[in-house]
Amino acid sequence: MWIIIAAVSGALAVVAGAFGAHGLKARLEPAQLESWMTATQYHLLHSVVLLALALFAAHSGKSIRLPAGLLSVGMLFFSGSIYLLVLTKMRWLGPITPIGGLLLILGWLSLVRIGHD
Repeated sequence: MWIIIAAVSGALAVVAGAFGAHGLKARLEPAQLESWMTATQYHLLHSVVLLALALFAAHSGKSIRLPAGLLSVGMLFFSGSIYLLVLTKMRWLGPITPIGGLLLILGWLSLVRIGHD
């Protein structure tokens, strides 16, 4: 399941990056475009990490449920909120971004448990 989630997430990150570079470049202020590209970079990077974790779990038999869950929700909150903030006027989404960042940090820290087992 995690390999499929990582694959879909990675594909969506590439689509978002291409959309930002080609579809939004002329429509956004430079700061907005920079925010969009930051969101796509985090999205793609964490999709690759999720894929690596899924492959690790398949090979080792260890559970990746906690870090994979934290990273997945973190990507959704962090990158997703930035995507929506750039595309819409929903400013109430602003506080969601740091929550997503915190979940990404917790996902990385939860890897300590896997390395320790």
